[in-house]
Amino acid sequence: MSTRLLLIAHAPLAHALRACALHVFPESADDILALDVHPNAPPEDTLAAARILLESGDAEDAASTLVLADVFGATPCNVAQRLVDGERSRLVTGVNLPMLLRTVTYLREPLDALVARAIAGGTQGVMQVAAAAPQNQNRRSRHDQDEYHHQQ
Repeated sequence: MSTRLLLIAHAPLAHALRACALHVFPESADDILALDVHPNAPPEDTLAAARILLESGDAEDAASTLVLADVFGATPCNVAQRLVDGERSRLVTGVNLPMLLRTVTYLREPLDALVARAIAGGTQGVMQVAAAAPQNQNRRSRHDQDEYHHQQ
């Protein structure tokens, strides 16, 4: 048994994230569900679509469901809050690709551990990257002489 993921986000983000995850983990297609929330879609319709999506497929095979939403306080998150029960399903907002890939990597872990993995993956995947040389490479000093430029 594993945990299913439901991605719920503003269109077209949920399906785009799912496609990225399946590019890396094609064997996880049955475990990753996606629901794009379209502009002006009534929240009740979105909630109904989410419930239908969760009931489809191999619902019995999933021990739990982790819902990943894009923005806290927005319609996808508000709908997701009405889906989760806090026991067999949980909600994490702020989904990004590093969060999703980390989560899919550990789908076989218990739900509590998976929530922690998702949050760690999301936060650790956000960093400033220097425009200069990578951290593990030394920069040459401006005053170093080129090996072919010797004065004799």
